[in-house]
Amino acid sequence: MAAESSPPDLPHSRLRSSGGTSIPLIVLAWVWVGAPLGYGLYELVLKARQLFTG
Repeated sequence: MAAESSPPDLPHSRLRSSGGTSIPLIVLAWVWVGAPLGYGLYELVLKARQLFTG
């Protein structure tokens, strides 16, 4: 008879349960990087439109 296998150890199952990174910190990190990236892409689109439309 085969031994039962335990469920896979998913990354989200380790968050905050065993000293992992907290969810609010992860969200803050994404916003910290995503906001400037989004603004930069917005400016890029504006400049590219000016470049190609005259």
